[in-house]
Amino acid sequence: MIRGLTRAGLGPKWTDEELIRKAGEYGFGAVDFDPRGLIGELGLDGVRQLLDETGVRLGAIGLPVEWRKSDAEFRAGLPQLAAIAEAAAALGGTRCCTYILPSTDEPAARFMAKAVVRLRACAELLGAYGIRLGLEFVGPHHLRTAWSHPFIWTIEETLEFAAAIGTPNVGLLVDVYHVVTTGAGPDDIRRLDKRQVVHVHINDAKNLPVHELRDNDRLITGEGVLDLKGFVDALRDIGYDGPVAQEVLTPAPPAEDPEELIKRTKAGFDRLFGLEE
Repeated sequence: MIRGLTRAGLGPKWTDEELIRKAGEYGFGAVDFDPRGLIGELGLDGVRQLLDETGVRLGAIGLPVEWRKSDAEFRAGLPQLAAIAEAAAALGGTRCCTYILPSTDEPAARFMAKAVVRLRACAELLGAYGIRLGLEFVGPHHLRTAWSHPFIWTIEETLEFAAAIGTPNVGLLVDVYHVVTTGAGPDDIRRLDKRQVVHVHINDAKNLPVHELRDNDRLITGEGVLDLKGFVDALRDIGYDGPVAQEVLTPAPPAEDPEELIKRTKAGFDRLFGLEE
């Protein structure tokens, strides 16, 4: 597996180039970032050189398409998706991810029908560039009633959603926080085929009952109470060898120095993975 970083939990202070250099300095092998801006700044060859120098690869890109709202908003995002897919593929990127909220203001059946058609179109476009689409189910209980109608929030439902989309490049973004808040655990990961896992997010949680855990109140890897080693062992058991990227959502951008935050993150990963990674 590849130790990875996202910007979430480190704050906005560093540019993408600085974040990539810091990732390499602290032993991380992947960063989730939008390649278009960096290519615009450094040029394609410049970004390739940066990744080669630092030993860092592109982890995953976000899906820049608003597939949840109007047809016009969805169609407007498709050219952006083509542009980011082309840029990611030029850097060897193979992963794109989007999240699925566990409730919706539309009737669930209507929303599902629309989402399947739209995400199929996105997956087909991504597939033309050799990129997989990871669907992130969202588990925290407070979001299940944030909108009018319950939707999906479990591993099984999300796999059924992926099957309905029907393209071979669609699978899961497994976020440990969401797995825990749905009542699942490492054994549920062991029941997956590694081909079903597109990307992984890791983070930690406060010592609270599961139903009280808030989506935007997470902890740095290794600083909470989750059985993170159990999840990493389960991923290893199924043969997953892609990025495991820290994503720490917080109520406000962190005020701490990002250098200290990345040191704490490295310490957590070192304890979790050991030196063999």
